[in-house]
Amino acid sequence: MVLTAGTLQAQQGEVVKIAWIDPLSGMMASVGSNQLKSFQYTADYFNTQSQNNPAGVKFEIVGLDNKLSPQETASLVRSVIDQGIRYIVQGNGSGNSLAIMEALERHNARNPGQEVIFLNHAGVDSDMTNEKCSFWHFRLDADNTMKLQAMTRFIADQPEVKKIYLINQNYGHGQQVARLAKEYLQKVRPDIEIVGDDYHPLAQVRDFAPYVAKIRQSGADAVITGNWGSDLSLLIKAANDSGLKNVDFFVYYGTASGAPTQLGAAAEGKVYEVFYSHMNLPGEIGEVTQGFKAKFNEDMYTTAVYNGLAALSHGMAKAQSTNALAVAKAMEDMEFPGAYGTVKMRKDDHQLQQGLFITRWSKASDALPYSQENTGFAFQPVKYYALEEAATPTTCQMKRPS
Repeated sequence: MVLTAGTLQAQQGEVVKIAWIDPLSGMMASVGSNQLKSFQYTADYFNTQSQNNPAGVKFEIVGLDNKLSPQETASLVRSVIDQGIRYIVQGNGSGNSLAIMEALERHNARNPGQEVIFLNHAGVDSDMTNEKCSFWHFRLDADNTMKLQAMTRFIADQPEVKKIYLINQNYGHGQQVARLAKEYLQKVRPDIEIVGDDYHPLAQVRDFAPYVAKIRQSGADAVITGNWGSDLSLLIKAANDSGLKNVDFFVYYGTASGAPTQLGAAAEGKVYEVFYSHMNLPGEIGEVTQGFKAKFNEDMYTTAVYNGLAALSHGMAKAQSTNALAVAKAMEDMEFPGAYGTVKMRKDDHQLQQGLFITRWSKASDALPYSQENTGFAFQPVKYYALEEAATPTTCQMKRPS
């Protein structure tokens, strides 16, 4: 059943606090700051004018800086619980996501009636909805298996791609991107040669010129990277500064803060992104992203924010309660209007099922006018994989509360 705005508004006007736990300091601060403003702005939109808030609740976002540290994240979770907040959102760094999941498994088992649930907006390590899955965790982004399946399918149709270089951050997410890229490429294009498989420290490299020199020396005609934040924008900057040509980049997070500016005109037509949205989407999400740009002169690229608040509101309307356990149960297998079309929270693993776009860095146009970071360019859609095509299987054996 697809819930609509006409669903019973059992919690009309009730304030629902959500703890946002992500970096506001260090090299990834610009991403965290943008995403905190995105949550706060979208919450205000849901509170005042959205047609996609059937519960009629008032969302309040409480921002907390985890300094990109799993230890700090776990400490903040304890503080959030002590404050009586029952909803947490986070996404930057899968290690931090896992720290939240582990903390909530312990807390919720020991404190029935005081359960807390976690909406993950960007941590894409596929283990979190497979071997390490948790009833208390709901992922809004597409995981690594979904993204790399779509990306490699698209690459398979590009005959000019014959040699690929992999460069990724040296932690669970980056290692998984490299492993799955090789696995999926072998299935769809076994003729493609992997000519490099490089790792670098997370959020520590300030000059990627040595890595770009290795890419050039390898003879690669394409690069796959799951890098995000400064690790992507500085990689692209180094590639442009070195005059690296005839090499396409296939990325996850080209829309994130700083990357569009580094891409500029030099990267036109050379960088492809796999993502669940793009900046020219119609409807309410278009109103939200355009309003955000007008207010902050920044891009609201994390549109999983919209899906997260919509999921909570529809879950609360369905449960006729804001109790976290009741809402979690209500969200299982729930279909609801997302930022782009109907989406579904799969019961088996709590992985949101949604379509995926392949987009290319291109000039803004009359038909697709959005200009990312005021560059005159944006990631424009060239291929769309519908929800059913984007889905991947799960091995999750979820333990559910009684």
